[in-house]
Amino acid sequence: MSSPAAATESASAKRAHLMATAQRLFYRDGYRIVGIDTLLAEACVAKMTLYNHFASKDELIVAVIEKHDADVRAALAAAVEAAGRSPTRRLLAVFDWLGAWFESADFKGCGFIRALSEYPDPAHPVHQAAWRHKQAVNEVLKQLAMDAGARHPAELANALSLLMDGAILSAHATGSSASAATAKATAATLLKQATA
Repeated sequence: MSSPAAATESASAKRAHLMATAQRLFYRDGYRIVGIDTLLAEACVAKMTLYNHFASKDELIVAVIEKHDADVRAALAAAVEAAGRSPTRRLLAVFDWLGAWFESADFKGCGFIRALSEYPDPAHPVHQAAWRHKQAVNEVLKQLAMDAGARHPAELANALSLLMDGAILSAHATGSSASAATAKATAATLLKQATA
């Protein structure tokens, strides 16, 4: 008979596997189109396993979005840190990070933008989870703008957020990473104006 600790570890592994499978399918096909049966078949788990961890598909989607948010923000923070100590280089590293993402084999647009599009009601938990990510990234940009000496860091962060989302949509639509370089050049101009 397995110990309680082993049972907990097994349940945790099943939950992580289910979430990883859901993330892959949702990102590839969309949140609404992926049904529970498809997810369970792909993950090779029973329906009971799903409902032992999540009360509904929406709850699973929110958990997936929150995990993806943490992963994305960690990757972004690492890219900024790797840029060194120059505030300008740290801010512009955001767009280099975007470019590397656009060039990756699994790039299929932004899962957060997709969630906002598929769940347009601002009161819906999925919409709220995706929007929290966008706000969190905006806060990162605001801090980078402050560090770089921008007079109005919140305004610059808002403009940079729009640049990022526009670059993501362009890269997804065209299959080209060129929008990252365009966005970086525009960001450099905006930063220069904001600190002049």
